[in-house]
Order: sequence, then structure tokens, then C-alpha cells
Amino acid sequence: MFDLNGKRALVTGATQGIGFAVAQVLAGHGAQVYVGGGSDPEKCRRAAAQLPGARPAFCDLALPDCAGRLYAQTGEIDILVLNASIQIRAPWDRITPEQFERQVKVNWQASLALIKAYAPGMQARGWGRILTIGSVQQYKPHPDMLVYAGTKAAQMSMVQNLAKQLASSGVTVNNLSPGVIATPRNQEALADPVYEKRVLSGIPAGYAGQAQDCAGGALLLCSEEGRYITGTDLLIDGGMHL
Repeated sequence: MFDLNGKRALVTGATQGIGFAVAQVLAGHGAQVYVGGGSDPEKCRRAAAQLPGARPAFCDLALPDCAGRLYAQTGEIDILVLNASIQIRAPWDRITPEQFERQVKVNWQASLALIKAYAPGMQARGWGRILTIGSVQQYKPHPDMLVYAGTKAAQMSMVQNLAKQLASSGVTVNNLSPGVIATPRNQEALADPVYEKRVLSGIPAGYAGQAQDCAGGALLLCSEEGRYITGTDLLIDGGMHL
């Protein structure tokens, strides 16, 4: 089961955290993985070097031609995991136009651009897996991350829309929504014991997840075994959305 030999995958935002864990599990099951990064080319190369047969694919997803730049590095792929996102904390009445625009570009607009670049090839071959990484904030938005939560909700709507349109061609489109995961992004916030206690009190499981907790679900949704799952949102959040 979960044999990905012969499949090519691109995972954006894969230099650390959830993205790296997903890239690792796909590579571990035989996929040729492109490790996407957008902030530091050397960090991208180092992450790819840790995975068997992986290659770096570097591009800032805020660029208007990001999809073309990545496609030029990867060529056709079978599995597209859209993990990269920007999360800016600010009270709703202090969000600047620049903060709004950058989050929308990277978290939603780039996702559509990449799907437009890679989905036609998947359709032509009759097999493809598109997985977006959402957030529990689709259900419980953080008061200081209004735009981030909004982009994730918009992305989920896009998943449902495209899943219906692409299903007949053998391409599935799904979303995976992590809750509180102990990654570098959350490290500083969770280092505050008062804040950590407040956050964990809202998680029925009682603890923050690890990046690897998201990898198994991603593997299912990116494999042949997940062929009959499309348009869904898989929550991996210890029950936080309840």
C-alpha cells in the first residue's frame, strides 16, 4: 500500500515543519519530491538534501509569475501539495493593505495559479492529487489573524469547487487542516507559558501536535488508496474545532 514509485511531487513551503514532514513521507514511499521554498535558496537546498532523491524548487509565491517559475524547475508532476502560507498577526482594525495583499497572494492566489499550471497535465494522464493545507482557523478563527483565516476559508471553497470539476479526470482535490502544531512558526508564541496554557485548554486532546501527525493523512490523500476521497477537509487538530 501507499506505493508512490514513479510519481513526482511538489510540496511548497517544505523546508521545515508540516511541509517537510509531508515531503519526507512522500519521498519515503517512493515519490520523486521537489522541496519548495521561497525565503532562502540555501535552506531549500539543505532540506532537499535530507530526503532520498529530492530536489529543491525555489520561488517566492508572492511573485505574479510564481507558477511559471516553479513549473520551469519541476516540469510535470503528479502530486501537488500547497503548504506554503504567510501568517501575519494583527488586530482586525490595524491590518495594513500590504499585509492583506501579501497573505491573499501567497495563501490563495498562488494556490490557484499553481493548480492552473499543473492540473491540466494530471487530467491528460488521468491521475493526479492536489492537496491544500488549510487550518483549524477555518472553523475557529484567531482574533489577530482575520486575513489568514479568511484566505484558508477561501482556499477550502476553491477545493470544493475544483474537486467537482476535476473528479471525472482522475484528479482528486482535498484539504488538510492542522490545529496547533509545534513547528518553528508557533515556537515563539508557545514559549509563553500563559499563552500556551490558554491555547492547550481549547484542545480536547490536551496537547499540541507534531508535524509528523499531519504526514499520515497527507499520504492517504496523495496516494492511490485515497482515490475515492475528493472535496473533503481532513482535520488534524486534536479536536480543537469541536
